Amino acid sequence: MNEDFSLRQTPYSDPGDLGTGALPHEPRRLAAMVRGLIVHRGEGGLFGYAVPEERLHHDAESRYVTRILRILRERGDTPLTERRAPAGRFVGTCRDFSLLLCSLLRATGTPARARCGFASYFADGWYEDHWVTEYRAPDGGWRLADAQVHDGYGVPFDPMDVPRDAFLVAGDVWRACRQGRVDPETCGVSSVEELRGLWFVGGNVLRDLAALNGVELLPWDGWDPRFRKGAPLTDDALAAADAVAAARSEDDRRRLFADPRLTVPAEITSYAPYLGERRVMLPVR
Repeated sequence: MNEDFSLRQTPYSDPGDLGTGALPHEPRRLAAMVRGLIVHRGEGGLFGYAVPEERLHHDAESRYVTRILRILRERGDTPLTERRAPAGRFVGTCRDFSLLLCSLLRATGTPARARCGFASYFADGWYEDHWVTEYRAPDGGWRLADAQVHDGYGVPFDPMDVPRDAFLVAGDVWRACRQGRVDPETCGVSSVEELRGLWFVGGNVLRDLAALNGVELLPWDGWDPRFRKGAPLTDDALAAADAVAAARSEDDRRRLFADPRLTVPAEITSYAPYLGERRVMLPVR
């Protein structure tokens, strides 16, 4: 992605009529703001908060930042810059932390993009399905920020500069699996036995490519039958993920995403954990 592209809002990250005048511009303060607006739907217990079933099932189905912000407005009239009690927050997933921070960074002038991959800091010996935000630092380099992580995690690094060997973008994990350096059965959703393996890593490779091209999907969105649960990985599937994982330049990623075999179609399948499988039409790009 060039810098201009990473500053451009997408249909998913667009904050709509959100006024930016009162927002901080420093990435660290924006990440703290996001942490004060979202509670991960699996972590209510960390805050002594029993997440209502309606919020547990439906909040994280919000594809667009405009909907996240609408829900937040419905749950409280305090400024978004103020940390909220859990009952006033949006109940989301790592993707929502990532996308909202990405949106706010873009809105305040910092190039940013959502990244899909795997974190090694949630469980020993495990590569957990995860999303973070990648942003351009003042020195021109790209940093990884995990807005979900807070003091309670006790991670041994700065969440605004996550080491590349702590969070690995999906393509890096795919290559490690293909080279025999990582067991694909240690990659996926640790709490769900069926959601792990090389097919799962391949799906995240395509989701990361999509995010880098402005299509920031839900974690459970799927469209390519080559990486469907239970489907054998064919030579074509392996070659497709190999090509995406090998891409290093913005031009290569755009060229790959323009390939009909690798792009996201207008209609995809959402395998929502609570609401079940359904077909979804995406915005016209």
